[in-house]
Parts: sequence; structure tokens; C-alpha cells
Amino acid sequence: MANRINFQFDDKLKYQLNAIYSVVDLFKGVSRQDEGTIYRNVNRIKKIGEGDPVRNPQIVKPSRLLSNLREVQLRNMLFIDNELKGNNFTIEMETGTGKTYVYLRTILELYKTYGFTKFMIVVPSIAIRKGVEKSIEMLREHFKALYDGLDIKNHAFVYDSNNPKKISSSFVETRDLSIVVMNIQAFNKGTNKIRQSDEYGQILWEDIKYISPIVIIDEPQKIEGTARKKSASLAAIEMLNPLFILRYSATHKRLFNQVYKLDSYDAYQHDLVKKIEVKTVHGSIPKDYPYIRYVEFTKDLYAKIEIFCVEQGGVIRTKQFKVRGGDSLYECSGNLDQYRNMIVMEDPHKLKKLKIGKWDDVLELAVGESNVNMSDEEIIRIQIRLAIKSHLDKQYKILKKGHKIKVLTLFFIDAVNKYRDSSAPDGRGEYLRIFDEEYARIIADDRWNRVFKEYPELFKEYKDVYKVREGYFAVDKNKNAVEIENWENIMDEEKLKAKSQEDIDRGIELILEKKDELISFEEPLAFIFSHSALREGWDNPNVFTLCTLKKSGSDIAKKQEIGRGLRLPVDINGNRCTDSEVNELTVIANDYYDHFAAALQQDFNEQAGFNKDEVTYDVIYNTLKNAGIPENKIMELTQPFKQELFDQGIINKNGVLTRDARKIETITFTNETLQEHSIMLKEKFVEAMLAKGTRKIPIKNGDEEPVENGKHSYISEEYFDKLLKELSMRMSQRTMYQVKIDNKAFIEECASELNEALRYKSIRYVYHIETGKAEFDELKKFRMADPSVQQLFDELEGMETGKSEFEIINYIMYHTMLPRLAIYRIISRLEKKDMLKNQDILDFVTQRLQEKLTDFMAQGVIRYEAIDGYIFDESTIFETEQIDRSMLDDAASLVFKTNPESRRAVHKYYKFDSKGELEFAKRLDADENVLLYTKLKKGGFVIDTPYGEYSPDWAVIYKGDNNKARLFFIVETKIDKDKKDLNKVETTKIRCGELHFKAVANDVQFKQAKNYDDFLQKIGVK
Repeated sequence: MANRINFQFDDKLKYQLNAIYSVVDLFKGVSRQDEGTIYRNVNRIKKIGEGDPVRNPQIVKPSRLLSNLREVQLRNMLFIDNELKGNNFTIEMETGTGKTYVYLRTILELYKTYGFTKFMIVVPSIAIRKGVEKSIEMLREHFKALYDGLDIKNHAFVYDSNNPKKISSSFVETRDLSIVVMNIQAFNKGTNKIRQSDEYGQILWEDIKYISPIVIIDEPQKIEGTARKKSASLAAIEMLNPLFILRYSATHKRLFNQVYKLDSYDAYQHDLVKKIEVKTVHGSIPKDYPYIRYVEFTKDLYAKIEIFCVEQGGVIRTKQFKVRGGDSLYECSGNLDQYRNMIVMEDPHKLKKLKIGKWDDVLELAVGESNVNMSDEEIIRIQIRLAIKSHLDKQYKILKKGHKIKVLTLFFIDAVNKYRDSSAPDGRGEYLRIFDEEYARIIADDRWNRVFKEYPELFKEYKDVYKVREGYFAVDKNKNAVEIENWENIMDEEKLKAKSQEDIDRGIELILEKKDELISFEEPLAFIFSHSALREGWDNPNVFTLCTLKKSGSDIAKKQEIGRGLRLPVDINGNRCTDSEVNELTVIANDYYDHFAAALQQDFNEQAGFNKDEVTYDVIYNTLKNAGIPENKIMELTQPFKQELFDQGIINKNGVLTRDARKIETITFTNETLQEHSIMLKEKFVEAMLAKGTRKIPIKNGDEEPVENGKHSYISEEYFDKLLKELSMRMSQRTMYQVKIDNKAFIEECASELNEALRYKSIRYVYHIETGKAEFDELKKFRMADPSVQQLFDELEGMETGKSEFEIINYIMYHTMLPRLAIYRIISRLEKKDMLKNQDILDFVTQRLQEKLTDFMAQGVIRYEAIDGYIFDESTIFETEQIDRSMLDDAASLVFKTNPESRRAVHKYYKFDSKGELEFAKRLDADENVLLYTKLKKGGFVIDTPYGEYSPDWAVIYKGDNNKARLFFIVETKIDKDKKDLNKVETTKIRCGELHFKAVANDVQFKQAKNYDDFLQKIGVK
């Protein structure tokens, strides 16, 4: 048996002390009255030896309590309340920051300071109750040292419905400190034993009501009910007539007299919890497969799906579409054969699966699911491999940094038989078999076993796979692992069967028993498999990797589950590690990153109560600060500012923007200081709320409106109008190019290059590993960063998909427009032509043929010919860019305002991509020999080329030697590039430009210039 590690607790952590004394200070100076043992129910028949109930000291004057509450809220930068809401007080503490420690120590402080003796800790589940029991046991010695030897374990007990009388002697009648831990299920129904009379007429429920216990609710949001209907659990707590209620959670639904706040953002920013890294694993599907993924149910009541899609001349790619009932996937896909006859069967609904039919078959997909079930085992294998490597990598880095911390990895699985399978010869389930294989392979690899070689004394039994991994599941009385029927759909423990609950309880006890040992290196167990039924039972600070092996990775995207690994780690001496460089939790999920990240972000922000329309304390504080309010006045103005927003209808009583929020610009502040800073306050408030994402304040920023970028007024003058018309006449004619290709050389080169390209190519699955880190923005909104992508490959040589040679030739012909005979001659020369039956390889070959054809056409362009009746409109030729005011105000912006006094530019403004182009424009605008010029917008005037449409940069009319002749130039600026520096595409397009203008206007010269001096030299200006 490994040594049990004694956790060391720091009694001076500032954030925990703040939470504790925020509650203790509520009762400073509040009058209390000890009513002793005077009992109202005089008709009750006492048993022999039975005592009288002893009440908590009663609060006499609550006005001081309200005053204290406001002082505490001001101190903690929280909105100030004007009334006591049923003596409920809210303490918000992020998961993993010591919430249980805080409320247990708060109990002891209230007892020591004010003599309060009766405390009831109410928990929503067995798992949380057992966690509280474990915390009491672990904190005994710590609290003894702080409170003159007081042993909290001697003053605390768990209510047992089989022994209800203990609550009389140990809680109701005692004059000493007494803490009872109770499941809400023990008293939230009228039929509970505690609420029934015994043979003597005693009703324990009535006795508890009389003594006015102080109630601590752990995770109150789980028993809250709805805003419209109070839950039976909450009603039962209020019926107890508690002296006051303390609500502790990281994820409150409602806030009652909030006295302390340590949210996800604060915990993350101050390194009080581990950082989060996410890795998702999913496979790339063969493009012959009718892949469909249900991405999301949209706000406008569509289903957004992802399928394969192709456009003529392109390759098959994934693309997302919004669909409703009756929509054809075949049409959406660009007529890909695998989607033929597939339609969306009915309009989507957020509570239903999406139904897609093909003849008599119906496919049903939930949000986040796809119809790809192939290679699931390989994805699981990759996940397990990543988890083991992550584990070893983290363990090595931590030890190298000098921390004696043992790393743990937790696997969440979806079924017990995936771990233990009685039908298998060796009893191992699928996941266990894969783990054992991967672990054996990895620890034999020199890249990964360095931690064992360098620290042999810490890992004496690392080769024994039976000792390094174990599973914790719900177990029956014979200690056999069992499945929990329909667990994933039962979130309320009250709906569980009694036997299932007992099985879960036993599994949790097994975990908690070994919690202290697991962080010792003498215990070789490091990889833990757990069923999701124990989702709140597992809680060990040294979990550094959390891997979910469920079919759908979305289930792990829950803050409470990820919270199992957020606590700061503990070394072998029981001390917390605060090194932010090593404190990172890696979550490995079987999912698409975009879906997982969206689910995790939504859950974090919903649990944190993030509302894009809510005017929070942070918004008001930053608004006042950014508006220039003096630092010493900000705190005292937060409440008046909020009150004025409410009084004038901008926000409602819950602090959320109303429909009238758009009128913010018209309100008048009554407070003198606010009135003095009115303009800036409104501006900064609107900025803050827009940044938060609200749509209730329309964006009306005159500085961002487009700037009118029309032609200069002088362009309408007869002289300039004539110049422009002459230029337009020379540019309006469209042309087509003619090419001459050496067919034999083309076929031979294609076959040769494809044989070389396919020589080392194989048919394979591609697996994507996407990795991204969690972060918070400045508005405290949780988000996942864009991922980096890694690919793994699984070879699938010889895979047949049934494509005939006829189908292959047709596919290539459709996308390349090559003649059928030419395609046949090329593929008949291929050494591995059977590989073209695979869609990915076929796409690769098609693209290479298209590229080769384009290159041959570019080399073979011999001339351009004008197309009769096919011309550009002048407005298209001289179309210009839209300019925003912000571009003009930005000194770094490459926008040029032309000089109207120079009378040369067609338009008022031009926008450029480089400083070289900007300098070229300035020289044109200042050159007295330039009669007229304009920058040509990309796509406005185009020349067709083998490499696609091409737009030159400039149109220039230049003065001749006799000051009368006009020279027309079309200029392509390749800044700082000589002709030899151009690539083949640039060279071809410039040659095509020259040929185009030879065909349409013999007095137009087409020039390429690397700068303005080069342009002048090429047109013969000295």
C-alpha cells in the first residue's frame, strides 16, 4: 500500500480569506439575542433523557446587516443591493479554487466570532456529499492548528435516514458547534422520514425549523428550479426558517445579495486554476462517401450541415449549407453521385434529430454528429496514444523543473464493457486492449521513456501495465463493475433507481479512498478509466490530461466535467504547485474542433452567466474609467450610473439592456459628475456594450461611413470628357486568345509527371489532430483560440471503390475540358492507374492535368482577336474602390487623396496594396506631362488569359513631344521587380496584355515598370 500524502493547506491565501471574511463581516455589530432553550411546542411528549432544542442566536436588527452587506459589496467591487433578499447571500467561487475549504472555515469563523452553532450543509448529490466528507477528514489537523485544537470531525456528521434520531442529540439539542451534512433528497418531499411524526409525536422537521439553522447550499443552481416555479428542494429549505442561507457555487443561476465573486476569468488570470488546452481527433473521410455532418441548428431555424461539394474545374471539398425540409443534398453537392436521391425529410427542430432520407433509408443526426462510423477504433487509438504521450511529456517537464509532482491521466468512457469485457478471453474491453498495446509500444520508444530512465527511483513498476492503469466504475455489492441504465439521459439523481444510486455511491467511495495515495510515486497507478456516471465523483488535483473516449466528444464540453482537472496540482509533500508554466490541463476529445470549441465556449459562458446584453459591474467600471472619471470617484459612481440607466429605461431591473437602449445618446444625467462627462460616458458605454456583442444598440458611427469617392468635377469638362472617352474606347473591346498546343508533347509530359507523382503515393485515411488553447477576452468572455493542425495517416492500399474507367475519364473531362481521347491516352500510360478509383487520388490527378494544360496553353498563346459586340461598359472599366473615413485617419493606411488642383486624376481617392504603388500614384499626380490617369480596380477591366482574368494597374494618357499628341499607356507595376524576377504566371499575363492591346488599339502601349523612373525610361522620356 502506498503512502498517504497529507495535503498541506495554506491558511493565508488572500482570495480565500476575502471570501471567508466577506461573510463574517456581514454580522459585524449586528444585534443578536440568545433565546436559550425556550421551546414553543409544549404539547410534545419528551422521551426520557431527551433535551430541549437549542436555537442559534437570533438577529434582532437587520438594518445593520443591510448596511454591512453594502460595505462588503463596495469593497469587493460588486453592485450594491438596496434590500435583503430573504437573508440569502451568494458567494461565487470558480471550480478548483477551494470552495469547500472556504465554507467550512467560514462556519468555524462564525462560530468563533458570533457564537452561531447550528449549521446545515445541503448538497444536491451523493458525489458532492462524499467530497465534503473527504474534505472534513483532510482538514482536521489544519483546522485544529487554527482554532485552538477544535476537531471539526467531532462536530460534523452526515444525516442517515436509517438513524434519524441522531439529528436530535447531535444537532437539535446540543449547545456545542454542530454541522450536519444532508442530501437535499432527504427532506425535500413530504414523505421523507424526517418530516413524519414518530411514535411519540415528535417531528424532527419541526425541531430543525425551530432552531433556525444556518444553511450552506453547495451548488444551489442544481436545486434552483426555474424563475417561474421554485423547486420543491428550494421551497423545503425556506420552510426550515433558516437564520440565513449561504450559497456557494462557480455557476450560479441567480444572484441573491452577492458578497464575493471569484469567477472563471479572475481564477484564470491569477493562475488559481490550470490553463486549458484542447486536442480534438477526427478522421478525413474518403470523398466517395456520402459524408454528412449536422453542424448546428441556426437562429433562423435552418439546419447547417457539412457535406462534400464540387464545382466545375475544382476539387471536391467540404462545404457547409443551410437546409430545410425538401432540400436536395445532390443539388447542394454539385451533383456528386454519392448524394443522389438524398433529401432533408422535414424542417429541422432544435429538440429533434435531423432526418435525411434516401429511398427507404432514413439517417438521423443530432447536432455535432456525422454519419461517419468508419475507423472509430483508429481514432480511439490515436486519442489514447496522444493521452499517453501527453502524460509522459508533462511528467518529464514537471520533474525537470524541479517539482516532485506525480501526473495523473483520466479517461472518461461511455460503457464499462469497453474497459472490462467478460465475453473477451482475457477479460479486457476494447479500450483497455488498445491502451495496453499503445502503452507497451510508447514506453519502449526512446523519445518517450526518458522520464523512466532519468528518474528510475520514482517509476519502479512502470513496465507493469496492470499496475499503471485502473478503472473506477459504479459497482454492485460483489464489487463487480456495472452499467447505469440510461444514465446519460438522467441528470437528476432523484430519478435514479435506488440500486443504481447505491452502485454509484460505492464507485465514488473507491475513488475517494485512494485520493491521497494516488499522488505518491510509490503508487504506480497513473492512468484512470472512469464511467461518466461518476462525473462528479472524480476529483484529484494531479489530473493533467483528461481524455474522453465517447462516441461524441460534445459530452465532455461541460465546465463541471472539465473541472475535474482544473485544480492546482500537489507535490509529494502535499504542497500546492503554483508554477503557471506547468499547470495546464490537456483535454483530448473525439470531435471536430469547431464543434467542441463552440460547445465548450457556450457552456463556460452560460455557466458564468455571460449575457451580451447585460450591463455588468465591469462594463460600468471600465466605462467610467475610460471616460476620464477620476480614480477616486469611480467606485462611488458605479451605483449612481447604473441607477440612472435604469431610471431612464436603458436597462431593466436585472441590468439587461431594454429595447430603448438605442436612446442612450439622448438621455441626460442628473448626477453632476456624470453630467460633466456625459459625452464620453455615452461613447465609452456604447463601445463596451458593442464589444460585448449586443445588438440592442445600433451601430451609428459617422466616422466609419463610406466616403464619397466619385470622379473629380473637372472630368465633366469637355476636354477631360473627351480624353476619358478616347481612353474608354481603347479599353472597352473584349478579346479572346488563341493557343497552339503540341498534343503529343502534352500527353507524354502529363503521363511522365503523373507516374513520378504517383510512384510514392498511396491510398490512405487522414486523421486530423487540432490543438487550441483556452483564453478570455477583455470582456471576460471565454473562448477557444484558432487551432493548429497536425495530420496522421493510415495506409489503405488496394482499396476498391468501384469506379469504372469510363467514369474516371468522364470526371476528368468535365473538370478539365480535355478531349476524351487525350485523357484515355494519358491514363493508359499510367503505371498505377487503378489508384484513380480512389476519389482523393482522382482529384489529385485531375488538378495536375488542369495545371499542366494551363501551362501548355500559356506557352502556346499566339494571338488575341477582338470579339464583335462584346465590350466593357465605361462604368465598369473605371469602377473605383470604396473608402472609409477610418482609412483616411489612419496614418499607416495606403490611401492616396489626389490633388484636384493638379487636374490629372479621374477619382478623388485611390487605395493601394504597397508603398511602391502609392509612390507611383504620387509621381503621376505631380507629373506635368500626364494629361489623365486612373488606377484600375481589380476585376473592373480584365483581360482573359490561360491563368484566369487579369487586371493591369494603371491607365495613363501622356503628353507627346509637341505638347499636343497623346500617348496611351496601360501600365503593370511590379514594384522593384525586373523582367527576370517575374514568375511564369506574371510573365504570361504581361505578354497576354501586350497581345490584347495589339489586337484592339495600335496606339496603346502596354508597359511593365518596377517604379516610376523605370516607366519614364520605357516610354522614352529622358
